[in-house]
Amino acid sequence: MNTKSKDTHKGATPLIEMRDISIAFGGIKAVDHASADLYPGEVVGLLGHNGAGKSTLIKILSGAYPRDSGKIFVDGKEATITNPRQAKDYGIETIYQTLALADNVDAAANLYLGRELLTKWGTLDDAAMEAQARKVMGRLNPNFKRFKDPVKQLSGGQRQSVAIARAIHFNARILIMDEPTAALGPAETEQVGVLTKQLKQDGIGIFLISHDIHDVFDLADRVIVMKNGAVVGSAHTSDVTKDEVLGMIILGKCPPGATAGPGALAA
Repeated sequence: MNTKSKDTHKGATPLIEMRDISIAFGGIKAVDHASADLYPGEVVGLLGHNGAGKSTLIKILSGAYPRDSGKIFVDGKEATITNPRQAKDYGIETIYQTLALADNVDAAANLYLGRELLTKWGTLDDAAMEAQARKVMGRLNPNFKRFKDPVKQLSGGQRQSVAIARAIHFNARILIMDEPTAALGPAETEQVGVLTKQLKQDGIGIFLISHDIHDVFDLADRVIVMKNGAVVGSAHTSDVTKDEVLGMIILGKCPPGATAGPGALAA
């Protein structure tokens, strides 16, 4: 699978390309000339210790932080992303660890939160929203049946399904998943993995932020490692071992199978 991913990139235009991105807070560079790209149907794992800069880089992409310098390209064209609404207009959706779901309402109401469908009389069209929810969930997670239950009664994996369904229903092409399996049990973690593979098949590109290197190797085609705000290097998961990636995270050393970034230690 990873070899296939490499081949399909030849001559292809990335969904997203972040070039030479920098941002500083109080004079401290949180992200220092970082570059990253993402192709259709690809999962790229962003790895690094707390404070490495990975979450800040992604918040720039999602419009939460305005960058100090650097450029973002979507489908090869320079993009203007200075707020979350502009990011959504480019098909970029973020699923945070907290999921940002309304606990007291059901899956359909969460799917259309803030974008509710109305009848010609101006009332909520619950039937239409539920029908659409069943359609998108049927494609994403056919085993999901609890459409009438408030989402607070759902399992962690089911809640992830609802959050992902909401993102892709509104035409997300680039999905940012921030610690998607944090606090989930093994069965629910496996369910999120199944969902991620389904999204890949649909051609959606995914940035996966995780502290769990095993999780990343199970799901990602490539990894990008950051340290002290800079990119140490990137590699296809088929070309490096977990121990080598740990060396990139902890020591900033780039192994032979990886492409070194500006944050890599000199050999």
